[in-house]
Amino acid sequence: MKDVIDVMQLQREKSRQVPTVDYRETENNFIAVRYIFECGIKLDAQPLTIATAAILYHRFFKETDNAGYDSYLIAATTLYLAGKVKDDPLKIRDVINVTHNTLHRGSAPLELGDEYWNMRDAIVQAELLIMRMLKFEVTIVHPHKYMLHYLKSLESWFPKEEWEKVPLVKASFAFLQDFHFDPAILDYNPQHVAVACINMAFQCYGVQVPYTDEGEGVSWYSVFADDLQKDKLWEIMEKIMEVYGKETDGK
Repeated sequence: MKDVIDVMQLQREKSRQVPTVDYRETENNFIAVRYIFECGIKLDAQPLTIATAAILYHRFFKETDNAGYDSYLIAATTLYLAGKVKDDPLKIRDVINVTHNTLHRGSAPLELGDEYWNMRDAIVQAELLIMRMLKFEVTIVHPHKYMLHYLKSLESWFPKEEWEKVPLVKASFAFLQDFHFDPAILDYNPQHVAVACINMAFQCYGVQVPYTDEGEGVSWYSVFADDLQKDKLWEIMEKIMEVYGKETDGK
């Protein structure tokens, strides 16, 4: 098992550096999801809308071959579609301009000419393709709501000063966001993912949950997910940690 503390250090270093990416130089799933997050933030989309777009992107490419499609067109389209799914409407003109400018940094907003209409038509057609590929099943159960419930319940287990001493909530949601960069997030129960992200935060900060003792087989998460085995929990945590080494390998 890798040292979880090292992963937290990687995350801090990554957040300090955050270089501007020229998306035209590299095209892989990790970079395409980063593109989704960057464009989603610029569009002022809700976090769950961006997470939905990432999940739709992974689900689409799980059903087909990456080589057959423009990953950035699919990424832009999943953002537009996710806005509809989450009732967070994103205007198609805004999506076109933001995604085009992010891909072609420094370019001016597209005029209402051939390039604009071609891109608009491409997004509309890609939306229909995604819907058909996913058999119109675009409703997603996210780990976020479970995590929020678990963290709220856990807060009452801790003395107030101990809970506020370390940023457990912020770290848990950061791990969850980062896990959306990997298609492996599709392979796990959302409740289990939520538990794994929280447990990552506990491990990073060396926090012992009151009234529990792992050595005695009393785990804090059994209250929330009684079907989650320890091996499965650590498997998910390892998958989350692997995300931090995937930016350059194209997977």
